[in-house]
Amino acid sequence: MKTAFAMDRRRFITLVGGAAASFPLAGRAQSSDTTRVVGVFMPGPEADPEGQSYAALLRQGFQKHGRTLDRDLHIHFRWGVASPERTQAAISELLGLKPDALLAGTTGTLAALQRATQTVPIVFFMIYEPVAQGFVQSLAHPGRNMTGFTGAEATVGAKWLELLKQLVPPLASVAFMSNPDNPGPMQSYHSFEGAAAKLAIESADAPVRSASEIESAMDRLRGKPSGGLVVPPDGFLLQHSRLIIELAARYGLPAIYGMRSFAADGGLACYGVSVGEQFRRAADYMDRILRGEKASDLPVQQPTEYEFIINSKTARRLGLGIPPTLLATADEVIE
Repeated sequence: MKTAFAMDRRRFITLVGGAAASFPLAGRAQSSDTTRVVGVFMPGPEADPEGQSYAALLRQGFQKHGRTLDRDLHIHFRWGVASPERTQAAISELLGLKPDALLAGTTGTLAALQRATQTVPIVFFMIYEPVAQGFVQSLAHPGRNMTGFTGAEATVGAKWLELLKQLVPPLASVAFMSNPDNPGPMQSYHSFEGAAAKLAIESADAPVRSASEIESAMDRLRGKPSGGLVVPPDGFLLQHSRLIIELAARYGLPAIYGMRSFAADGGLACYGVSVGEQFRRAADYMDRILRGEKASDLPVQQPTEYEFIINSKTARRLGLGIPPTLLATADEVIE
């Protein structure tokens, strides 16, 4: 299982530093009739190195297609787009710039965009079940102004639990932390629940909508003997990633996450779709749209790359010995 995206922090600083000049000012107008404008909704905070590395990959993708940033293409990023209030503000700002295309990566943002415009082409990434959620008519023929890249298959819930069980053999109970306002990741809860029954592990859903609810849920989990936690990909949970990671460390709670940034910031392990790969592919789709193709004619694509990452420092802190066979399957081991 090879990953095409494993950027260390030092390389990231070099890459983003070199690309800093490509950030356009928020209110800059189009410089000529041939200048194209795209808007990007980022669920994580601007200070997140992982998010910045994805932004850098998007820029590189456009440059690969011969576009000169800040001359014939302006990319406008809006960061921390996770809450409904921030989402609405970001949509108003970006639509006000009359963009030629938009890129979005959470169900809440995509639903709000669907209500706001039926004409601006939208490319999405990491969206679960876009047909079932009504964003496209079918994967092969989206049929509207949206297309893009799906999140992990629903069976990933079982994979999270199986990997956590290998990391923590005495595992007896696991909670699935979820955002009730994002139905996408809950598609994987059923496979998680089924795997828990087969492994004789107690399972529970832990819905959270605020930082205080995250704290309460984590406080309940620490009283569970041989307990663990699964955290699926979600913009709201990403916004509170540091809180979740810190509480898991404080309570000695092993957790597996659906996004790489959690493991990079101190979480025990991550298994999920390569977000970096989706950003590279999104640049290709957006370039095709800017050259005249319609989003409705571009088929929705499913993931082709997954990442399994282990933070060995966190494992040692939790007193876990990682089996060599499991280490051998990891795409990256963070020391």
